Amino acid sequence: MPPSWSQVQALHPQLWRAVCGYELNPALRDELMQDVLLAVWQALPTLRTHDRLLPFALRVAHNLGASHVRSAIRTPHPVPLDLDGHDTADPTTVADADRARSEWLFEALATLPLTLRQPLMLQLEGFDYSEIAELLGISIENVGVRLHRARHQLKTLQAREETTP
Repeated sequence: MPPSWSQVQALHPQLWRAVCGYELNPALRDELMQDVLLAVWQALPTLRTHDRLLPFALRVAHNLGASHVRSAIRTPHPVPLDLDGHDTADPTTVADADRARSEWLFEALATLPLTLRQPLMLQLEGFDYSEIAELLGISIENVGVRLHRARHQLKTLQAREETTP
């Protein structure tokens, strides 16, 4: 018997963060989240081990997120970033004090190439190198290289922002 919907709903914060890493536009983010939840629901009968629900759901989310980014690149639609209305945090799980830090992180993640963004987002969710490698279908060594490059780019971006008046 597949996991219950309440078990999937318990994963909402992790799925929300994954979606936020792929889309900054609030309307498109909500749409992508709906697509992810629908895809997870439809794929639940194929899940063989219930203790792997989180990696399973995140794999669905990251695959849909990557497809979303690829299609957006093909047909770019520039959307001005409205910092006042930009709400990246899931309001049910993050306090207002953490909102600025989350906004910066999601905006910084959006600047990374997809190949660097995916492993870093999975690591932020607590997955180790071998689990990330399995989810993305790459080697453990490649995960390490991509994570190192992603962290280096984020540090460079942060340093650049700190020195800019």
